[in-house]
Amino acid sequence: MMKRGDCLPTRFRDDFTPLRDDNPVCYLDNACTTMRPDSVVDAITSHYTETPGCGGRSPHRWGTAVTQNVIQARDSVARFIGSSLSEVVFTLNSTAAINQIARGIDWKDGDVVITTDKEHNSNLVPWLQLERNGRIDHRMVSSNEDNTFNLETFEEACSSAGKNLRLVAVPHISNLDGVTNPLQEISRIAHDYGAEVLADSAQSVPHQKTDVNILGCDYLTFSLHKMLGPSGIGVLFGKEESLAELDTISGGGKTISKADSNVLEFLEGPHKFEGGSSNYAGIAGTKAAIEYLENVDFEWLGRHEKRLNSIITEGVKDLPGVSIIGPNSASLRNGMTAMTVEGIDVHDIAIILDEAGSIMVRSGFHCVNSWFNAKQITGGSLRTSAYIYNTEDEARHFVELFDEAISALG
Repeated sequence: MMKRGDCLPTRFRDDFTPLRDDNPVCYLDNACTTMRPDSVVDAITSHYTETPGCGGRSPHRWGTAVTQNVIQARDSVARFIGSSLSEVVFTLNSTAAINQIARGIDWKDGDVVITTDKEHNSNLVPWLQLERNGRIDHRMVSSNEDNTFNLETFEEACSSAGKNLRLVAVPHISNLDGVTNPLQEISRIAHDYGAEVLADSAQSVPHQKTDVNILGCDYLTFSLHKMLGPSGIGVLFGKEESLAELDTISGGGKTISKADSNVLEFLEGPHKFEGGSSNYAGIAGTKAAIEYLENVDFEWLGRHEKRLNSIITEGVKDLPGVSIIGPNSASLRNGMTAMTVEGIDVHDIAIILDEAGSIMVRSGFHCVNSWFNAKQITGGSLRTSAYIYNTEDEARHFVELFDEAISALG
């Protein structure tokens, strides 16, 4: 079957209600959350209106339908990332998945966790909490001047930690600047030192073909709201042997095989981590989102996003007071451009873009506060991020109004 990515993004736009409006918005905040196609909305609605049952417990037709949908959704996710069914855990989001790992590992005295110097708070705060409580030694690896990953510095950090290196936790693609980290090399080096690898892949799984076997990581996390799916549902991939050693932080219904005053035995695989009633509507939407993305040509998507980013980059890079975060080349930042504007509040720019041109972008610190603090950038940045339904005309529209906005505010 021909991938829909062989077509123009206008073919995708027909599937999104907000884009069928006579005056559609120009939505360039996809790194935060994406829009949802009709099929995802329909799947969520169908759960509530047709089979609003409880999965994994009740034998009636609604319960059975929900149980089957959870199995099918887990299978869809596993196929999408190249894992086995037993390695896919449904979570609230990527943040919850990372916290499950951080709080589920049996830490030993002296254990070292290495991260980068530009982590989303979700992949920083859990390690800072553990360090504050004396559980781990957290160390950060500095990036190159252009914010790309420094493999030499990383290997030196691994060597310094030696046998105490327990975990390396890094973003696959940074939500600050769109830079891709060399996850395969990172995994190889970390494994050479006997450590596990956690990939925060919230910004990569939605945009590129993912195979956990090729990437070599032990854990991988992502959120469905960044890839056409519902809010409140995420995925934790863990190798079977890693999940087997991980304690659950969600003990309760559906997680145990035996539990009384004398015995506590947990189920194997993902069920150990999915305590309580699940977000069944979200899981239904997950299946629909994965099915939609399976018909997208990710090679086309990568080229498309970089093309839009190139238009934006070329249009803003020489404007007075504007500095792009990360490499100068748009091709090294995927579909993302984050920029600071000297002397102008980026929130004011974002509001003008929305009110004057229906252009929606992100302004602020993008949950990477530590990087901005280290660089003494107090005002944050303005970030654009593209996806399958964005067009070249929208990229040019942004450039035109951005130029007008900073001229008016400057």
